[in-house]
Amino acid sequence: MSKPLPAASGHFRRSYADEFRLIETRFARIWATVFTLCLLAFPFLASPFYVDLATQVFLTSIGALALMLLTGIAGQISLGHAGLIAAGAFTAGILFKEFSLPFWVTVPAAAVTGALLGLIFGLPSLRLRGLYLAVSTFALHFVVVYLGGEYETRRGFSTGILVDPPKIFGWEIYAPRTWYLVLLAAAGIALLVCINLMRARSGRAWRAIHSNETVAEALGIGIARYKLLAFVISSSMTAVAGALFAYYRGFVSIEAFSMYLTIQYVAMIIIGGMGSLLGAILGATFVTLFPYLIEGLMSALPGADRLAGSVFAVNYAAFGIVMILFLVFEPQGLVGIWRRLRDYFQLWPFRYRPVGTKS
Repeated sequence: MSKPLPAASGHFRRSYADEFRLIETRFARIWATVFTLCLLAFPFLASPFYVDLATQVFLTSIGALALMLLTGIAGQISLGHAGLIAAGAFTAGILFKEFSLPFWVTVPAAAVTGALLGLIFGLPSLRLRGLYLAVSTFALHFVVVYLGGEYETRRGFSTGILVDPPKIFGWEIYAPRTWYLVLLAAAGIALLVCINLMRARSGRAWRAIHSNETVAEALGIGIARYKLLAFVISSSMTAVAGALFAYYRGFVSIEAFSMYLTIQYVAMIIIGGMGSLLGAILGATFVTLFPYLIEGLMSALPGADRLAGSVFAVNYAAFGIVMILFLVFEPQGLVGIWRRLRDYFQLWPFRYRPVGTKS
């Protein structure tokens, strides 16, 4: 009796421990270690400008992961992401300005605020779907923007709420390198939380609801419970990202939370690849760095001085074109490109051979 041929990749999962291991192969562990060391060394080797760009990517990744959980995995469309970020930022700013509360109090308070908003605005998801659900979450944006604008006007903060650098155990977070390391840790924690949620009962329930809600209910999944859970967790994470944004920028202004910010986050999960946590990070990186890339390309063109006034218009146009191109030619997003490259090098230099066939 002939032995069974190995899988094409030569990699097996032989136990539940193998199935739940974060990094499966020795090769992947080596590269993960190298990548982590590069991230830790980056702020000490790069200029302050590039350190700031990387820090923006980490901060944006938290919000992108939260939206991916809600929309890309649980299948609940939300257009209130900018409003949730604003809610977290204003919660931290107001608690600091009015009550002088420290960082370790304002950030959890922002998380609680986001969870409450997620619970309230997640209730329509029990009866609404698709476009109707998107419109109901869109209302969240206008409610938060109105309340934030009223607070700024009545308190006389015309230029926004100034927020001092936070202190953790007496250590002031002010320098760019320090913020880089803090937000790198925050993004890493957010990723680990999302990964564990995906491996738990909640993640399986969300995927089932996303695939077919009727079948999921027939299988005994509590549709209402898991829909609200997705809204609460996603909104709480998003509000934390808003609070961190307030401390990182040093001020909170309602003008920073326009509808365009929501569109950017939706673009992140589309460009990155729907349903993938890695796609959320790749999309956040692409969308964050894209305006700087366009600005750099325009500055390199002849007559750059005359084009300076049209940078924003070109940015918007290029952003829209890129979204259309991804939707038409690469629906799986950046993570689809990554998977094809990974599979190619995993099998290289051998050609793909289906399992069970003879050479």
